Formats: sequence, structure tokens, C-alpha cells
Amino acid sequence: MLTLAQVKLKSQARLVDLHPVVVAAAVALIERSYAQGVPIIITQGYRSKAEQDGLYAQGRTKPGGIVTNARGGYSYHNYGLAVDFALLLPDGYSASWDMKRDGDKDGIADWQEVAQQAKALGFEWGGDWTSFKDYPHFQMSFGLSIAKLLAGAQPTPAQTTVAYAVIDKLNEEAGELSQAEKQELAALRAEVKDLKEVVAGLTKSKDVLKQAVQEQGSSMGKVGERVKKLEDKAALAKIPDWAARYVQAAYDVGLIDTPEGGSFDFYRLMKILGQAGILPAEKEG
Repeated sequence: MLTLAQVKLKSQARLVDLHPVVVAAAVALIERSYAQGVPIIITQGYRSKAEQDGLYAQGRTKPGGIVTNARGGYSYHNYGLAVDFALLLPDGYSASWDMKRDGDKDGIADWQEVAQQAKALGFEWGGDWTSFKDYPHFQMSFGLSIAKLLAGAQPTPAQTTVAYAVIDKLNEEAGELSQAEKQELAALRAEVKDLKEVVAGLTKSKDVLKQAVQEQGSSMGKVGERVKKLEDKAALAKIPDWAARYVQAAYDVGLIDTPEGGSFDFYRLMKILGQAGILPAEKEG
């Protein structure tokens, strides 16, 4: 199975020239879909008006079937406000537009799972349109009609702030502990307590010291494996608000070299360590 970093890399080139909020939402969509067991790939992002005219001609003056009713300038793709997607198959190369596929075997079509995630992130889904349904299509209109975009209108700072808030809120909710993670946290706390007791009971005996070091080395080895997995994942563009205090605490005590450039899972681990009392972060109010 491909790692999240590998899956995200496959869409990277198609995120160029998109509006920054759309990029953030598309990356979050890839991450959230992957977490549900549904890898996806962004197949279309920004599209020039000339490219749009070429697609419009398909099925009309050029061979092939009709794929769009929008001429150049009349698609949200032309303003960096839309993306198209497909399901990424297990071989890591092939894409699928099979809307009935249930690759994660959860009884829900993968396509519908992605659409639900996209709408939660603030995207409008072409599958909800009453005419000419465009099932692979997601867009963020920011309340702007095509006529306004043609006239030069752009999303306002206030609109982008609201859109970012929706994405950040979902990321924060994703960072909340599940029941399994709460159990893992309890186990970590117990392990930390045991390690403290071992350290407190150390004597000058070489054998006792050696045994304690070996026990701690085993525990730290497990942590090292997890850190290695986190390092293999792609970095987020910014530190999530819900992790900032814990990341800063880790940086202040020298646990990490730099607060920026971590992955979503890395920041969530920082939050878990902070909640466990391992990091000297301020308590949440």
C-alpha cells in the first residue's frame, strides 16, 4: 500500500496555480480520504481558457464525447477555484472513475465517501448539480458567479479566512483522540510512570544501571520507529492551531530542532505528548 506521502506526491503538480485555500482543501481531502482507506488523485486543477476551449470542442468539433458545457472563461477551473479527482487504485498508478467501487469494503461507495469529505471541507460537488452532473468535480465559488469572475472579482480576505477556518476546524477535530488513541495514551502514561520509577530507583550498581538503560533503550526504540514513520510523511504548510502550544513547548525544551515542516500525524503526536503531561505546555482553557 502506498504511503500518504506517495499518494500526495501524485497530485502535487496539479495543485500549481490554484487558489491557496483550494490547495489547502484539496490536500486535506487527500489526507482525509486516505485516512478512510480511499486513496485519491487530483486529475485536474487550474485550466487555462484555451485548454477549456479545447475541452469544450470535444464531442462538438473534435472527436470524442462531450465532457463539459463550459467554454473558456466559464469554468471555475479557469480561476484556480476547482479540482477534479479520481480514485487511485492499489497498484499506485491506475485511476478509476467507478462510482460504485468499494475498495475499503465498508459498504459505502468510495466515490460517495470522498464527496462527503469534500463537501465537509467547503467544496461544492458537481454531482449535486441538477443539470449536467460533473461527478469528479469539486469547486469553491466563494459566492462568486462566473459573471463576477469574468469581471475581475476575486475572493475577499474575509471569505478566505472563513474557508480556512472550516478546514482548520476539521483538522482539529481529526486531531482529537479516538477511543483507541485514548487507550494508547493511557498506556504511554503508564510506561512513562514506570520509566520514572526505574530512573528513581537507580543505584551505583553497574548491573542495575545497565539493565535500566536496556529497558529504556527498548522503549525509546519504539518511539524512534514511530518518529521515522512520521518523517516519511509530507510536511504541512503551517502548524495547526490546535498543535501550536505543544510544538512550541517541544521546541523550547530542545526536543525538536524546528517547529515548522511537520506532518499532520507529527503534530498530533505533539498534542498527545502534551496532553500526557510529557511536554510543559499550558493547559487548554
